[in-house]
Amino acid sequence: MQLGQREIISQGLRPAVFQDLYHFFMTLSWPRLFATIAAFFLAFDLLFGWLYYLVPGCIANLNPPGFAGAFFFSVETLGTVGYGEMHPQTLYGHIVSMIEIFVGLMTLALITGLMFARFSRPRARFLFAANAVVRPINGKLTLMFRAANARQNVIQDASAQLRMLRDEVTEEAFRIRRITDLSLVRAQHPAFILGWNIMHVLDHTSPLKDETAESLNAASTVFILNLSGTDVTTGQVLTARHEYSCSTIRWNQGFRDILEVDADGTVRIDYRKFDEIEPLAVTGLKPSVQPNDPSSNTPTPPPAEGVSSSD
Repeated sequence: MQLGQREIISQGLRPAVFQDLYHFFMTLSWPRLFATIAAFFLAFDLLFGWLYYLVPGCIANLNPPGFAGAFFFSVETLGTVGYGEMHPQTLYGHIVSMIEIFVGLMTLALITGLMFARFSRPRARFLFAANAVVRPINGKLTLMFRAANARQNVIQDASAQLRMLRDEVTEEAFRIRRITDLSLVRAQHPAFILGWNIMHVLDHTSPLKDETAESLNAASTVFILNLSGTDVTTGQVLTARHEYSCSTIRWNQGFRDILEVDADGTVRIDYRKFDEIEPLAVTGLKPSVQPNDPSSNTPTPPPAEGVSSSD
């Protein structure tokens, strides 16, 4: 698994797929899910076709003869769509077909339930900007994240939580991975429809008050942003999470404005600029050299934030 820039490899745990099949099928991608169902269907057909083939004459009007006919009869029986030409004609054939019909009905019920569970599972279509920025807001240095609702419907009582994970060493030289909650300027949004700038002020109360890009990188810092809210269309609670490694934090830069107003007053929001950032003509920030920072040395005026700047 991946946590920020860290790749985590777990050892000593036995695979428990068959003890947790529901979770396994809920987390499979759609192509892999259909491939797995098709593989199970083919396996059952081959198994019961082989059982029919073991006792010649148990199926009347077998066509084509041999294993091919037994296999296709198995397919029709498992799907409960027999065409009437081929049918069991011995006690053995009736017993095997009875078992196969039961397996087919149970399989159909399980697949139906699984499909319903996957389609009815709430999915948030929240967008998160690729980078976070550190910039002055009202004279205070502020860590800012940008999020948006791609469905553009109302997410009622949306809430945001920001947490920082970093390596620390205690007084006893014990190395730990500490989780710290970071307070937000506004952690609630009554109607999250378009955009939301989520901000944490780096004042004297902030755990980040003395941090720079270098110190964050040395501690392998990761920021985890969680959003949740109720979709008024479906009544379901939506949740989403995004992780920002310290290398994605851009100092003395701001998000490019995505809001434009036409001459006739029409408001346009250009999500093609959602991930774009630009340097600010602001001095007095903590000196830091951002790793892999492509920013230019040419200052530009601070952007007008528009709709996307709701705090």
